Amino acid sequence: MTLSPRDPERQRLSNIIHFLGDQLGEVIRTQAGQEAFGLEEQVRLLAKQLRTDGWPTDTSAELEQIIAGLSTADALRLIKAFSIYFALVNLAEQLQRIWVLRDRARLQGSEPRSESIAAAVQGLLHDGMTAEDLEHWLERARINLVFTAHPTEARRRTILDKLRRIADAVERRYVAELAGHDDQRSEEEIVAEITSLWQSDEIRRVRLHVLDEVKNGLYYFESGIFDLIPQLYRELEQALTTTYPERNWKVPPVLRFGSWMGGDRDGNPNVTPAVTLETVRLMRLTALTRHRTAVEQISHRLSQSTRQVSISDELRESLVADAHLFPAIATLLEERNPHEPYRQKCTYIREKLLRALEYAQSHTPSWSGVQAFPPHALAYRKTADLLADLAVMQRSLIANGGKATADGMLHDLYRQVEVFGLHVAVLDIRQNSERHSSALDEIFRVSGLCDDYLSLDEDARVALLSREIANPRPLIPLRLYYSPETNETVETFRMIEAILEQYSPEAITTYIVSMTRQASDLLAPLLFAKEAGLYDQVAGVSRLDVVPLFETGDDLAGCGQVMHALLDLPFYREHLRLRANEQEVMIGYSDSNKDVGFMAANWALYKAQSALRDLGVERGVRLRMFHGRGGSIGRGGGPANQAILAQPPGSVDSQIKITEQGEVIADRYGLPLLAHRHLEQVTNAVLRAGFLPHTDPPSHWLHALEDLATISRRQYRGLVYEMPGFVHYFRSATPIAELSRLNIGSRPASRKRSDRIEDLRAIPWVFSWMQSRHTLPGWYGIGTALEQFVAADGARLNLLQDMYRHWPFFRTIIDNAQMILGKADLDIARRYADLVPDQALAEQVFGAVKDEYGRAATMICRVANVSTLIDTMPIMQRAIQRRNPYIDPLSYVQIELLRRLRADPDQPNHAELEDAVLLSINGLAGGLLNTG
Repeated sequence: MTLSPRDPERQRLSNIIHFLGDQLGEVIRTQAGQEAFGLEEQVRLLAKQLRTDGWPTDTSAELEQIIAGLSTADALRLIKAFSIYFALVNLAEQLQRIWVLRDRARLQGSEPRSESIAAAVQGLLHDGMTAEDLEHWLERARINLVFTAHPTEARRRTILDKLRRIADAVERRYVAELAGHDDQRSEEEIVAEITSLWQSDEIRRVRLHVLDEVKNGLYYFESGIFDLIPQLYRELEQALTTTYPERNWKVPPVLRFGSWMGGDRDGNPNVTPAVTLETVRLMRLTALTRHRTAVEQISHRLSQSTRQVSISDELRESLVADAHLFPAIATLLEERNPHEPYRQKCTYIREKLLRALEYAQSHTPSWSGVQAFPPHALAYRKTADLLADLAVMQRSLIANGGKATADGMLHDLYRQVEVFGLHVAVLDIRQNSERHSSALDEIFRVSGLCDDYLSLDEDARVALLSREIANPRPLIPLRLYYSPETNETVETFRMIEAILEQYSPEAITTYIVSMTRQASDLLAPLLFAKEAGLYDQVAGVSRLDVVPLFETGDDLAGCGQVMHALLDLPFYREHLRLRANEQEVMIGYSDSNKDVGFMAANWALYKAQSALRDLGVERGVRLRMFHGRGGSIGRGGGPANQAILAQPPGSVDSQIKITEQGEVIADRYGLPLLAHRHLEQVTNAVLRAGFLPHTDPPSHWLHALEDLATISRRQYRGLVYEMPGFVHYFRSATPIAELSRLNIGSRPASRKRSDRIEDLRAIPWVFSWMQSRHTLPGWYGIGTALEQFVAADGARLNLLQDMYRHWPFFRTIIDNAQMILGKADLDIARRYADLVPDQALAEQVFGAVKDEYGRAATMICRVANVSTLIDTMPIMQRAIQRRNPYIDPLSYVQIELLRRLRADPDQPNHAELEDAVLLSINGLAGGLLNTG
């Protein structure tokens, strides 16, 4: 089957999918036999017919009968066939996105492509921005993308590697056909990799350890992001130089990366101080190894000889200093490279990197309460040390006719070191506010300062904490004799101090307090930081940003008051002064949605950002918003660039921090060209948002959203928190119990041992509703809100339509809701409802869901002025239509397997049944996407 790009885009994608599907079919025949292939084809054709005929029909009954008659082994093979098919379809769609970008670039010629960095810079010139405006913005700008290990990426790294190799082979075949060649070898590689996929376990046999998650995160840096960064910065510099040629642009490191993997201990007992240390070690070793390899490669190219060209006095003096540090190496270089100073310098740099690697491998930092000596001068300790050596070579080359060389590989390495440092990504530490409070309660009680800290009101807590933070005497003894939980909390801060002082001084800068509800919740970690030596007001030392995370609807509403109370405290303002007068604030999209529903959560987040923006201006503090987004619509998912531009005017300014979570990481960073596109779109959006007019929408628009959010919240909570039996429905009509056993993350599904929705993590909450095709977190409540709002006054429909056309925030809400409504399927969801033992309860809950779905679909179409959902998203619409006939069989099989598994938990083939259920969860996640 040809992959010719001469076909229209839609036909090309269809050709790719058919080509890969045909190869999979042959593999199934070869590996499992004609009978297994025949079963897959029969089920596939029935599912396609079902989509044509609708439910219920004889076709659906026939499909149910076939699946009910399958043995567990046959079910496993069927699930595997469809799961691999979705992996290949996802790959085909990713490749299609790459090829479409290339096609459009060829057609556009010199014109910058949409949502590119160059397009943003040209747009700013058109809007009247001067070079001085951009220069000032760049000095303050920071875009920080933070990788997290939330358990929504169900694929193993082994599988990702195989898919990457298939992508490379398909790309080679595609290029060969462009040139008119038949690349038989690539086709053989594709078949070999698909065969390997069939013969491999798609689900993990053991639960991931935290360090496995760390290694999985580093995979994306090593396989693409490291190499992309210099290219992106070149594009930014080129765009600035082309658009504003009067300036000699030197762009600071605007784009940076962070990670929660190995640092996020909120509800995860597996993230210990020792694990955090090993995480920092892995990241430091990765960075140092990468830089060492790059220096070795550059050394081969820097063959300039002093017999041919001069060097700077600065370089000459640095070589003399290095020779004093490494006399044995100096002697060797005099014999081997006597006239090649740049190679000599590279050798010294390499030696310092090797010493740093040796130190990172062998040294284990420990906290003793006194300042420890840093590593010896022969090894790099800080990023600035390595940058200084590279800069010496750059300046010498530029001054002596070697600018082209300096601007090549050496410039790229400088950028990589500047962005990734000696630690790859800054590790954030996160812990729940309740953990700090309970630890302080024990510490204060043992010390005799307070018998019951937890019973104190907020004023009393703030007063006590303020006194202790200012008190120079230690509160916590060197030897710990508290409960294990309190000891772990203290040891976490001590480990942070030891890491920063003795091991990797730039590895950790942020401590996040989840479930922040009052000012004392942020003062508590500041006290622990003081006790560990991380904060000393007298000495003028503050080494951690203490960051509140506002998550629930009520907490978001009260965030302004909390921050006002903190900024009223003189010692807290002094802490901020020591941290460059910047306050990072994180807002949670996940728990707020679980708490109040999709529309109310989005509005609460918008209002919180507006309040914090105004607070920062009023109090003279630079506020940086940290958006805790997930992959699903119910957790803030959707196109990242549109989300950035939809924020309240002035809330982005020049800085933003965003989480990259779950399967979104593989989708955005799995292939280098897609990673490049994502990063340039994010940079484009932040550039544009930074210069938007700081003018709020009209007041009547704001009032309309307030009314809609109030109605939506009432409708959502009426179902999720107030309807009797809803929790039982959720636990029966979704695979939440089975999902909790799937080895796709190191964290438990719940923060506490509890069946309460409040204690369930937002990720499995969303994941489960997606699996059962309800997709409820992404839309429930919005239909009633829109319907009642318009019913009160018919003219309000025109108002909503006007808001949709002209307010990016409201348009994003509507478009994201209609996208996730388009992925819902209530005919399939009704079959999951059949799993509920109490069918009267099932009818009640499902009836409410079905009615609300109808209202939402109808009203969103009216507001967006479309005839059917996602009419304005043709690519998404076709993708859903293409996938549904293949997703449906997996849903049918999963329902049947859940029924068997739950009917008799003690049956002999329980383990095999559970494997089949878990594999179906994995397959559906790949088919539906946006799952977590």
